[in-house]
Order: sequence, then structure tokens, then C-alpha cells
Amino acid sequence: MGSAMATRLVQAGHEVMVYNRTAAKLAPLVALGAQPAQSITAVAQHGAVVLSMLADDAALAAVACQPDGLLASLPRGGIHVAMGTHGVAAVEALEQAHRAAGQELVCAPVLGRPEAVTAGRLGVLAAGEATAVARVRPLLESLGRRVFDLGAEPRAAAATKLANNILLACAIEAMGEAFSLVQKCGATPAAFYDVLTDGLFASPAYTIYARIITDQSWDKAGFTVALALKDVELALAAGGRAAVPLPSTDVCRQRLLGAIAHGDIRKDWAAMALEQARACGLA
Repeated sequence: MGSAMATRLVQAGHEVMVYNRTAAKLAPLVALGAQPAQSITAVAQHGAVVLSMLADDAALAAVACQPDGLLASLPRGGIHVAMGTHGVAAVEALEQAHRAAGQELVCAPVLGRPEAVTAGRLGVLAAGEATAVARVRPLLESLGRRVFDLGAEPRAAAATKLANNILLACAIEAMGEAFSLVQKCGATPAAFYDVLTDGLFASPAYTIYARIITDQSWDKAGFTVALALKDVELALAAGGRAAVPLPSTDVCRQRLLGAIAHGDIRKDWAAMALEQARACGLA
């Protein structure tokens, strides 16, 4: 995802310096015109804005808090735009740390699979101090179709991304149950796909994942079971902190754990439907 986003920024004419812990992954971006960096410090000192796209809270903390990380390297007034899917507690803690260092945190997770970045269909959820968000808006607008303004608290964007993901997880779980039911009663997955995507559910959330379920193309992972479990558990943790029960989300967690137990950790998270099929004797 990060490489696709950096590509969009370069193609939009922005001056971009890129860093990856695996240096070889930078080659395609450098070929497009991005400048390679040898360290986080080099990126932070290149300009006043750094965008991070990291897999989890541990990676975010490492990039920000290590001795030569963003907190130590960004200039006063610099802006860190955290674009991964992170926990509410992690974002709150990082915001406080940046503020203490005289820096700003904008939380800007994205909506869409990697192919949505390439097609310019990415949605960006932005929250942070208004002046900081305004400064980075041209960068965010280069990444996709719309920037959603979620207010002054970075944690609001983190919570909104997690809420979006648990809605999608619940949709996949419900589709898995529905596909299993019609198959047990004699209908084919292809026939149910036509019914499902021709009426009330003719939206990307259903057409994309119903197609994966129909074709059983779990191995072409746009978003893995491992990452889905991480996000579901972050949502449950946020619900616990805010005293918000999330019973449907917990069902999705159990389904994802079952998929992992069956060796599906690297499959697309639509494999929740495969786990449902196993539960009723179809797989």
C-alpha cells in the first residue's frame, strides 16, 4: 500500500523522499523520480511533513520513538501523517508525544485495497489540528478521490477506520453464512452472487468480497487474515476503553482465529467465509 501511495505522490508532481526498512523495495519508486533515504532521520530532515504507512502499532512506535525516529528528528512544527490502521490508544499516546516535541500528528488512515490507490479511488480519513490538516491536504488529495474531515482529535480518524473495518468484517461474515445456507439448500455460489449483487447489495463491499467467495480466490490476498485479526482486536480494545459492546465484532474475531488455526493466516480475509463453510461441512 505504501509503495502505491508514494507512486501517486510522485506522479502528482510532489517532491518525495522515500524510506523502507527493506531498501530493495525502493527501486521502482526511485526509477519514477523519488529520492531514496538511508534512514528515518534523513526523511524527517528532508521536509516538514512525513507520511508513514505501517502495518501495526509496534511498527509505528518503533519508527516514531526509536533514538533516531520521528520524534527525535522532525523539526519543531513538523507534521507526522500516520496513514496506517492503528489503535486509538496508540494514536492518543503518539499525539501527546509529538505535541511535547513541538510537532503535530495528523491521523489519516485510508479506505481501499491497493488497487484503489492505483485507480485514484482511495478515501482518506483525516483528523488533527486544523492548520496541520490544511497543510497536508494537497498531499492527501493526490492519493485518491476524497479526504474526509473528522475533526481536531487524531483518535477520531483511527476509530473511524476501525469502525469501517468491523462493518466490512461483519459483512464478510454474514455473506459467508448466507453462501453456506444457499449451497446447503441446492443453489450454486454463482447463482447467489448474481442475486446478491443485482439488488440491495450492489456495492463494492459486497461485489468485491462476494466474488472472492464465489471464486474461492482466497490466495490472492489484498488484505490478509493476519491484518484483519489485528484490526478487529484493535476495534475490540477501543470498544473496551469506551464502554461500547461490540458483540458482532467478537464473532468475526472467533472466525478469524479459526481461519488461522486452519493455516489460512496469509489468505485474504474473505477466507472467513471458508471457515464458515468448514463449520457446516461444505469444505
